[in-house]
Amino acid sequence: MADLPFYGHFIDGAEVRSLDGAEMSSVDPWTREAWAAVALGGKADADRAVAAARTAFDEGPWPRMSFAERGAILHRLADLIEEHADELGLADTRDMGKPITQSRGNDVPRSAQNFRFFADHARLSVGEVLPMGEQLHTYTAFPPAGVVAAIAPWNFPLMLESWKVAPALAWGNTVVLKPAEDTPVSATILARLAHEAGMPAGVFNVVHGYGPDSAGQALTENPDVDRITFTGESSTGRTIARAGAANLVPASLELGGKGANLVFADADLGNAVDWSIRAIFSNAGQVCLAGSRLYVERSVYDEFLTRFVAAAEAMVVGDPKDPATQFGPLASETHFEKVRSYVESVELAGGKIRTGGVGEGWVVRPTVAVDLPEDAKHVREEIFGPLVRITPFDSEAEVVHAANDTPYGLNAMVFTENLGRAHRVSARLKAGTVWVNCFFVRDLRAPFGGVGDSGMGREGGNFSREFFTEPKAVVMQLAPIHH
Repeated sequence: MADLPFYGHFIDGAEVRSLDGAEMSSVDPWTREAWAAVALGGKADADRAVAAARTAFDEGPWPRMSFAERGAILHRLADLIEEHADELGLADTRDMGKPITQSRGNDVPRSAQNFRFFADHARLSVGEVLPMGEQLHTYTAFPPAGVVAAIAPWNFPLMLESWKVAPALAWGNTVVLKPAEDTPVSATILARLAHEAGMPAGVFNVVHGYGPDSAGQALTENPDVDRITFTGESSTGRTIARAGAANLVPASLELGGKGANLVFADADLGNAVDWSIRAIFSNAGQVCLAGSRLYVERSVYDEFLTRFVAAAEAMVVGDPKDPATQFGPLASETHFEKVRSYVESVELAGGKIRTGGVGEGWVVRPTVAVDLPEDAKHVREEIFGPLVRITPFDSEAEVVHAANDTPYGLNAMVFTENLGRAHRVSARLKAGTVWVNCFFVRDLRAPFGGVGDSGMGREGGNFSREFFTEPKAVVMQLAPIHH
């Protein structure tokens, strides 16, 4: 891999190779060829990164800076992210096949905004003053928790890394980030930029590697880690929760989803089709929030299906580096084989494919399935690919029951112009986020997370503050108390 650009770990203020010199390659899903060489870390590298973060937290300036001082560095980092938008966007596109218009046009700006928002949110947050009369006074404080292990997924590499790293740093913690092994490059670039922005050594560290028996497992089991934040598969989340529990380390877990999308007859169908297409086919369906279970009221089912299929077929499939491309390949050969197995088994399960199917290379085209029963694995299991099952419904009670009949509970969508129904159905849906007449619109102050197999805990705004700090009550005697 000598002829490929190299991306190392970033530990204690410097980009370094693995202690044993091991490397791995990052593969471009469109060309299916290696495009970058990356340091392949193990337990020793993870422990080295945690040790650097521990020292930086216990002895360094970062936790002791004012919010304004930390915020200035985080805003400078956001500036650098925007200045390096082309490099960061191309890194994620080459790592996981995301169309460049999405990685460059959406993910990079959102990542910069995450750093700006949490820098400002931490500075502007207030504690509580709890008067207890003339003799006693209580107030709350939010000191940083310590060393944060952040384990990020491969579907939105830079954006979800920033979602974890930004609030942790803003509240004065030090961080060890392990990006997904399939999408490592933007994490190293981000660490380089953080160093350039003036972040002290050891505050933000990156270690590359795999999960089990590798860097990921070592991070979750290290007793010097004070918080674990993870986004990924539900099965992996259970393993991480057990590892954290062994050391009594709080874990925030944003896991899988099987989002229900409910389209009522009184919906604006054009709006519903547009958002529903984005909800399942953005990022080639590799979104935990994907609206993969699509329920349409029977009286408008045929019209909706016709318009939806036409919109799916109009999507431009191609090289994700081409700005004209709307839909690229799946992120890896392993994932392509998984999604292909679901697509090719639709008819065996009793369904029919109205459009889509397997394409060239690692491409699965936007695929629409109908007539699948509720107990089909395509309806029950998270596919994490561009396969949507559309089915009609007859009543509000029926569709709410169907939407909630899942072990997941990350998100749902409701399309209706009836205000009462919007509130009523949103209240009854078992989901951490409900979007009404839209999808993927975020307010970073709001809680984000899921129930059931979709995880535990919430992040965003004050919810991130609660997780990344050790909330403290300070009780003071102001005058003698006579017993």
